[in-house]
Amino acid sequence: MTSTSHITPAAGVRPEQAPLGSPVPNVPHAISVSLPTFRDNVDYEEAAPRVVKAMVSGYPRFFVSLKVKELIAICEKKYGKPTEDCFLWPSRRVAERCRHFVERYYVPTISTDDSTPTPHTGGATPAAGGVRIVEFTIQAPSSELKPGGLKQVKVFATFFPKEAFSIAKQFWQHAGDIVTSRQAAFCLRWLSLNKAEEDRQEAATAAALAVSSKGAIRMPRSNRHYSSASAAVAAKPASTTSSNGSPTLPSGEITNGVASIQLQDEKEVADEEDRPVEEEADGIDSRDYEVYVEERYGRNLDLSFAPKAKVALRRRIATQVAHHAGSDWTGTGDYVTEEDVYLYPTGMSAIYNAHRIAMTLFPTRKSICFGFPYTDTLKVLQKFGPGCYFYGHGEDSDIDALEKEVLEKTLGEGVADEDKILAVFCEFPSNPLLKSSNLTRLGQLADKYGFMIIVDETLGNFVNVRILEYADIVVSSLSKIFSGDSNVMGGSLVLNPQRQFYKGLKDAMSREYEDLMWVEDAIFMERNSRTFQTRIARIDENTEALCDFLRAHPKVKEVYYPKYVTAANYLTHKVEGAGFGGLFSVIFKAEDGAIPFFDALPFYKGPSLGTNFTLACPYTILAHYYELDWAAQFGIDRNLIRVAVGLEDRDVLFQGFQEALDAIPN
Repeated sequence: MTSTSHITPAAGVRPEQAPLGSPVPNVPHAISVSLPTFRDNVDYEEAAPRVVKAMVSGYPRFFVSLKVKELIAICEKKYGKPTEDCFLWPSRRVAERCRHFVERYYVPTISTDDSTPTPHTGGATPAAGGVRIVEFTIQAPSSELKPGGLKQVKVFATFFPKEAFSIAKQFWQHAGDIVTSRQAAFCLRWLSLNKAEEDRQEAATAAALAVSSKGAIRMPRSNRHYSSASAAVAAKPASTTSSNGSPTLPSGEITNGVASIQLQDEKEVADEEDRPVEEEADGIDSRDYEVYVEERYGRNLDLSFAPKAKVALRRRIATQVAHHAGSDWTGTGDYVTEEDVYLYPTGMSAIYNAHRIAMTLFPTRKSICFGFPYTDTLKVLQKFGPGCYFYGHGEDSDIDALEKEVLEKTLGEGVADEDKILAVFCEFPSNPLLKSSNLTRLGQLADKYGFMIIVDETLGNFVNVRILEYADIVVSSLSKIFSGDSNVMGGSLVLNPQRQFYKGLKDAMSREYEDLMWVEDAIFMERNSRTFQTRIARIDENTEALCDFLRAHPKVKEVYYPKYVTAANYLTHKVEGAGFGGLFSVIFKAEDGAIPFFDALPFYKGPSLGTNFTLACPYTILAHYYELDWAAQFGIDRNLIRVAVGLEDRDVLFQGFQEALDAIPN
């Protein structure tokens, strides 16, 4: 029988179209969601009830996973007020940054009656006092305790007024320092096991009381989840911190064991991954069963391997970057090592933290966003810190304008620090037009005017492009082709030891960096990425052949791909023998041609990219639905279709795309 339980379809087989709202791929912790028609994507943006009700998965920074929501509900039930919502974070520092963001952007309303809110007009910090943090500590169940294993897990809840939810959600989306679905599932599992241990303890106590008719009752050993705080493994009561930093305790009954929280509706929290593998795998054929078992037990690797997995990831990235550093790389510093590589829970977290760390050196300086970037990158530069200048076309001619309009004014005596430039942020190549910036010239300007260059190389990737020599910081979304399986989130940040700001950035990282990549995510990421070089090579070949085919088709107006767009800039940094990447965008001569093409395309359709399977989306609709005219100013057509090409056999790809082209009326 046919199964979709494995992540990558067989190379010669097209996947069955996944139902609306279902995970893509059909595995736990998938990071995409099926939006199979153009109309589905529009309705998703408009929050149409039929789409909202169907959603059981989504890209984790936009769609809070069901496991995370379940853990949030437990926190809100125990520690929240009826007027509050909360988000969960992997560290107190992140929770504090969320609080500051909400306090900066949330303006509460004063209700004059039950239906008419009026904007708040008083006070410099309207939200002060209304946002608080709860530390939520979950102790390891007795059955899970082992030498070298985790003894507890902490997450931190930022509570805020319900009407501030959209502001807090922006921080979740832009900053990317999130609690992932695996971490939430792990916490829920521990809570469930702790609850079961408590129930057994209470039952044993009740039985002892029932059979004891006289004399001293011999009580069972005290349940450690109710032990005193002095016990070695006693759970720490949740505490909160008000906006002014004063510690407070949450309302309601508090026990020494967080595990004593009553689970919502008194039901046991069960992770679908924790059911017996035989039950889950019932009906799967033998070849798929082997793949399934590997996936199933991959989750249960000893978590003590996580630190080694993270070291392996950092070495893998450092080795790839250093190998392609270039024999003519000048400077006195060393090549990058694993000590210059930092891991993050998402790719957006790496971008956000690159900006945050850079601002510790020059907090009053604005940045420059060069080229049309992924939507949240621009939002980070605009909303965090003093702001940015935006040169959205990213052409060589824009560099002339940039120097004349901005940079020349930053030289000379008496120039205030806030008038200087912090950094130029760019993508290589960009999303979705696949333009490549002139890094050589930008690097020369950086040396002349004293700013940093921060490059997101996700689309070019470590294998294909050599960009570190011109960048102070290189960031990447490891969730994409580095992983490929679309079942884990992660990001990386690499410092260049040969750039002038290296020491300052390195010192800042020693103070500011937190390793927030969840242990299970690190294990999966390390396993997935072992084959990234060979996968990228095949995907490069598939994509180039497919783009050549589409570009020659009479119904196609334009194919955006580094081979054809700003090609000279890409070739300057292209590794010898490497390709042009696995992503392209296409628009059609018929104004409404995108709709029938997309609907007929027989591959997975949803957000994300860099997958081992082909994945398409109407990018402008998903990323800029409420700013279509603004995006059009920078050449982003509202009917643009973005395609991430996978590992399928080439004839399968050609056949599928030909079918989609045939659906466009002549």
